[in-house]
Amino acid sequence: MKSYIEKFKGIHPGIILDRELKKRALSQRPFALSIGEHPQTLNAITKGKRNLNTSIALKIERKLGLDEGTLAILQTYFDINEEKKKLPQNTPNLSIIRSSLFWDTDINKIDWIKQSKAVIQRVFERGNELEINEIKHFYGTATINEAMKKIVVEPYTVYSKTEKKNAVL
Repeated sequence: MKSYIEKFKGIHPGIILDRELKKRALSQRPFALSIGEHPQTLNAITKGKRNLNTSIALKIERKLGLDEGTLAILQTYFDINEEKKKLPQNTPNLSIIRSSLFWDTDINKIDWIKQSKAVIQRVFERGNELEINEIKHFYGTATINEAMKKIVVEPYTVYSKTEKKNAVL
């Protein structure tokens, strides 16, 4: 059971159930009727549109020969994962962002909210696609658009050798 849970932790149990039914070549409707549930209920669960309650989970586990509590535990892990997504984060996922992007400061001491404009500009200028996506996820489109408006891009100037000597840099 543990490996089954570790493998599918955070995934809606209905999706796992749908996979299991297909693997065993079982149709949803006859299966639902065999456990005494409405086919529409089972369909909503397998689509991930409805949570799997404990009583239905026990019926399914008994019928499929799964360890007792497997689907209920998967539902709990799914619920935990969904709640974590709702919590405000203080920092982006630092395992995705290279500390070398912030060579001039300690990445763990950055105030990600107060210094959002500088962080966004730095990552968009020097970051890779994963880092940019993490910053987009953390700050959201509105904050990024606001920060990017304030970037002043100076065009590069090409000087000839003589102009370069006389140019004030």
